[in-house]
Amino acid sequence: MKFLFKDYFQKKNYKVISYRGEFDQELRYVLPFAYWHFLNGTLDKTISSKDTKELYFFSKNHEEKYDKRIWNETYMHYDVPNMTHSFTFSYQKWAPVPYKAHYANEVFKFDKPILVIANKYNIEWDHPPINFLDIPTLDKIITKYKEKYQIIYNRPLSTQIVLDNSDILDLKEYPWLKENHPDVILMNDLYAQHKGSVVNNFNHLQLMVYANCDRFISIHGGTAILASCFEGTNIILSNPNWGMEILFDEYSTIMPKLSGAKILHARDANEVLEHVYENY
Repeated sequence: MKFLFKDYFQKKNYKVISYRGEFDQELRYVLPFAYWHFLNGTLDKTISSKDTKELYFFSKNHEEKYDKRIWNETYMHYDVPNMTHSFTFSYQKWAPVPYKAHYANEVFKFDKPILVIANKYNIEWDHPPINFLDIPTLDKIITKYKEKYQIIYNRPLSTQIVLDNSDILDLKEYPWLKENHPDVILMNDLYAQHKGSVVNNFNHLQLMVYANCDRFISIHGGTAILASCFEGTNIILSNPNWGMEILFDEYSTIMPKLSGAKILHARDANEVLEHVYENY
């Protein structure tokens, strides 16, 4: 009721949306809320972390204010609809951001269709890495599919994204990939090649590459949510003993809503392979 008159009758640019919490929640809740206000004609300003201008491409007044994310700040944002986990969601003031259409391009196109492997290797819930694709699993996927797809491997370094409390560790897969699978394109190499000319930052690169892709393999958290914003099929590795997404069945509710993507949840590496073999 507090915003009824402003949102539905007055419809002036008044809404200021500021957020510095987890990337996952920003993609799921904050950005669709901001985009709804843009469509509604009531968005005034958006404020977020650095390297987010391209995520808020629709905001004419966007400020990159924060150098570090604060993970538990998410729980102070109940002024944003649906924040944070729930059995039910309201889409009344929630609109999927059309990243795929907006960032489709001719730069990142190849002779074969793209398969993005979006991995991570982070501290999770103050524990050592829980959700990640290890080298043997990567080897099985790449060996089987490198002739069919142009595989692009993405695991951002700590210098390329804004961190929260989840320190990025070294999986040591980069030297292994270059030695054993040199035909796999590394997102880090694309960034080095196109930074300052085609792309402004690593998030911008991800948006442009993902916009040309219809097949993703991703990992629990922001890695999975970003890949869910680009239609196609997204296989998500998420350990059922950690996180709230499985308890609230969010892989069947809000995640597909982000773009209409087909979301396939895998509980372990073996299920990732099963989904890949059945769908890719």
